Amino acid sequence: MRNSENKKTILVTGSAGFIGFHTAKKLLEDGFNVIGIDSINNYYSQDLKNHRNDILKKYNSYKFYQLDISEEKELEKVFEENNIDKICHLAAQPGVRYSIENPLIYQQSNLKGFINIMECAKKFNIKDFIYASSSSVYGKNEMNEDGFKEEDNVDSPISLYAATKKSNELIAHNYHHLFDINCTGLRFFTAYGPSSRPDMAMYLFTNEIMNNKEVKLFNYGKMLRDFTYVDDIVDGIIKSLEKAYPYEIFNLGNSQTVEVGYLIKLLEENLNKKANIKLEPIQPGDVEKTFANISKAKKMLNYDPKTNIEEGVKKFVEWYKEYYKI
Repeated sequence: MRNSENKKTILVTGSAGFIGFHTAKKLLEDGFNVIGIDSINNYYSQDLKNHRNDILKKYNSYKFYQLDISEEKELEKVFEENNIDKICHLAAQPGVRYSIENPLIYQQSNLKGFINIMECAKKFNIKDFIYASSSSVYGKNEMNEDGFKEEDNVDSPISLYAATKKSNELIAHNYHHLFDINCTGLRFFTAYGPSSRPDMAMYLFTNEIMNNKEVKLFNYGKMLRDFTYVDDIVDGIIKSLEKAYPYEIFNLGNSQTVEVGYLIKLLEENLNKKANIKLEPIQPGDVEKTFANISKAKKMLNYDPKTNIEEGVKKFVEWYKEYYKI
């Protein structure tokens, strides 16, 4: 999305997060003003979040607010102080397993925070609202041969995290219906890449291999994931901002399944180090196989993921070695 009009201002929530950082950076490179919001909480390394944010602060057209989106009055001040054209809402409390142990955090960020952002869109008359959903909404659905489709039933989430993401889709539909806000929800499928979250599989496995720790492979290494390189996710986000459909849900994935055991093999090759593997049964709240059908996103967004797992792992490991000065 090249900024050919007067310089538009995009609000990116979660701008110090993994996907938020990459999205904000691409928008800044494309000539947009970006207002970033992030609480920089301690769910994972605040050093990594600050590292990402420091990169964004090098751009003159980036303005940052450290605040929690569940704080209604603080959030409203951001909208009062800035003329925001579009909202890209990527802030959320992530993590399937973490949601089992810490449910109230998800209520604050993913439900209250989401409604606060939507209320600001309504109050300040911002018509275009793009937000992150998740492939986890598909739960234990029986998957079609050609992957999960947006029209599949998503009424049976198996984690609180997934339930909050399904709720976001319903809340967005309500605000679209009542207040004519253009809302696009994006169901991300296992995003990975440079500067990713330390609690995500690829980062965890890499840390464990490098530190000679046991690598637990759940479902005996037979988990199948639609690993999607972050640049491809960002491409879908930016195309969604550009199109600003009245109300749509899109899958953003690579549309290829990768067995976790094969991912370990690629990491071993790129790190030049063997993993100490322990095979474990599947965990509560986990889904055995995820695979995005992206025909709708291809047709309506011209979405076309380009990075295969071999290339993506190589880029991630290069970043990891540079960040940790290995």
